Amino acid sequence: MRRSCLPKCRFGRIMGWLQILLGGLVIIVSISSLFKFYSAGFFLRNEDICRHVYGVRDEYGGFDIKALSDRVGEVLNKLDSLQEKLESAVQQMEKNKDVLHTTNITKLEFKKYLEEQVIRPLYSAHISLRLIRLPNPEGIRNSTMKEEPLINTFVIEEIKKYITPKESRIGKINIYGTERIYNTIGHACVLYKKELEEYMNYDIGSYCNDDWNLAQKLMFNGCDPLPRRRCLTRASKVYQKPYPINESLWKLPDDRNVRWSNYQCRNFQCLMSNNSKRGYSKCVGCFEMEKEKLKWMITNKLLPVDFLISEILAIKPGEIRIGLDFGVGTGTYAARMRENNVTVVSTALNLGAPFNEMIALRGLVPLYVTLNQRLPFFDNIMDLIHTAGFLDGWIDLQLLDFILFDWDRILRPGGLLWIDRFFCNKKDLDDFMYMFLQLRYKKHKWVISPKSKDEVYFSAVLEKPPRAI
Repeated sequence: MRRSCLPKCRFGRIMGWLQILLGGLVIIVSISSLFKFYSAGFFLRNEDICRHVYGVRDEYGGFDIKALSDRVGEVLNKLDSLQEKLESAVQQMEKNKDVLHTTNITKLEFKKYLEEQVIRPLYSAHISLRLIRLPNPEGIRNSTMKEEPLINTFVIEEIKKYITPKESRIGKINIYGTERIYNTIGHACVLYKKELEEYMNYDIGSYCNDDWNLAQKLMFNGCDPLPRRRCLTRASKVYQKPYPINESLWKLPDDRNVRWSNYQCRNFQCLMSNNSKRGYSKCVGCFEMEKEKLKWMITNKLLPVDFLISEILAIKPGEIRIGLDFGVGTGTYAARMRENNVTVVSTALNLGAPFNEMIALRGLVPLYVTLNQRLPFFDNIMDLIHTAGFLDGWIDLQLLDFILFDWDRILRPGGLLWIDRFFCNKKDLDDFMYMFLQLRYKKHKWVISPKSKDEVYFSAVLEKPPRAI
């Protein structure tokens, strides 16, 4: 009789031992965490800690204690949850002793239970524990603790690898004069942790997800610059050779050279202005080449605020060689300037349509940047900055202020700032006029024209003065 009882009670005994084992594991993890904090110096009442507590100096600047605490808490919660499940299972067995004596569980069922209810939760807690990073102490005992920024904020290992500084392999100062290279991400990435972790969740070396729209959403919300990825970018499966440059400037590209999966339209003809379901509202008509050919030409000068390219180039004959077109469009301004032997880089965002692809397929250079970031150009290099159709009356004045000073930074002395058809509400005109005049540029052209009953257009060409200090 005793012999027959042993197989029936074996499962209950195993569960009891697992409960004891898990309880011990929770105690070990807790002690280990306390030991790590103690080793890091958080429980020492020395001079450095006192300075930190009383606000004299933050010796742990850059070390995100809250993020570290959250990671430890996450592991402990997982272990507590597992322990509760096992205790609940044991209690249920105690209630059903009679059934337990008469029921046999197969090895396959027992294996499945262990895998799903024990091994997987333990593995998850184990991985979370391994992802915890503590600051590296420098010097002896009381020295400053240094931790890489945001290292404990994210769970996805690929993000951690990206933001971890990369030191020189030969142990010397690198060509930039620093000890290590810090890969950058936008500060607002921490606010969009879920989306960023989705963006960085891929198999290294395999194809990336077709998620440029997720990347652009992150950029719009301040997670800019985005981290680099180690996956292969997808392209159209039927990509065709682009048209030669003498044709591409004023010809719609081949539809097969664009991945259309994240747009409402599936070809360039669908993007025409007469289609109410084209999927975008900025720069309506920009994909109609016959209309685009007329822009900045004498036949399209409808209002006093419409300046011709020939008029602007005549202000500085032979001096305008390179420039930036900051706006929304398909590169027509850059195409017109190219015909005048001027190289222009066009900023572009894919706001419901393939603006970047269109510019590139025309043989021009798109620059994929948002309003959020500093322009990736050195100081005093551009001959011309042109802006149209983007910076209008909706923009916050302080944001416009930062943008204008960044333009001033890259524009060379004697360079031209062309504000093209800026529009705003009449009551806001004085505020915007102040913003454009504060840099004390020389006025070459300055025109205000009515747009509607309550709105006005404004166009100007301003010259940056020399500032030899």
